Amino acid sequence: MLHSDLITKTTIKDWSEQDRPREKLLSKGRKSLSDSELLAIIIGSGSADESALDLSKRIMASVNNNLSLLSKISYTDLLRFKGIGPAKAVNILSVLEMASRINNTSPAGIKKITCSEDIFSLLKNDFAELRVEEFWLVLLNTANHVIWKQRIGIGGVSGVVADVKVIMKHALDQMASGVVLAHNHPSGNKKASKQDIDLTNKVKEASRLMDIALLDHLIFCGTGYFSFADEGMV
Repeated sequence: MLHSDLITKTTIKDWSEQDRPREKLLSKGRKSLSDSELLAIIIGSGSADESALDLSKRIMASVNNNLSLLSKISYTDLLRFKGIGPAKAVNILSVLEMASRINNTSPAGIKKITCSEDIFSLLKNDFAELRVEEFWLVLLNTANHVIWKQRIGIGGVSGVVADVKVIMKHALDQMASGVVLAHNHPSGNKKASKQDIDLTNKVKEASRLMDIALLDHLIFCGTGYFSFADEGMV
């Protein structure tokens, strides 16, 4: 049996430099990291048999790589993973709670969504300089205050998939009264595609059945945008 001081513990410092999440964040920006890589930074170190990144991937796999499900994970659930002790579990839960409070707080200067320009101001930093398409969901309460916003899809340079069932589940989980859809066209093309229109209509119909209002769908195109609401298409 090996003494504990002879066991080599795998940490982020042991990885090749290009694979280290901390270095990747500093060199390429925080948006370049996957959910598992961000979680690995929070965890800090793995076990003798597993790196922090592999541990993070196992945790994410347990919630189907869904951040919304991860946000509901419990202290007891985390302790079931080898390599997660009380201190690391508390760190993870603290970060998840901070993220939840940020998501549920209206951004400074935007207390209420009243028009497409408010939505553009809310999300423009999230879509700034993206080279691939992303799909975001914004949820509002009865007073049109933002209660939740999150990226729910990442695609390629010419498309991103958004699932109506996932959109409605988020809306129901947050008890939202209003829904705003948003995605970007890296090409700068302001024209809504047939797929964009079809998705908007499907979400509109599903929302109506749930007594939730689809307020707008914005397409971010460089420094401008296309609004379905402004064009009378919702």
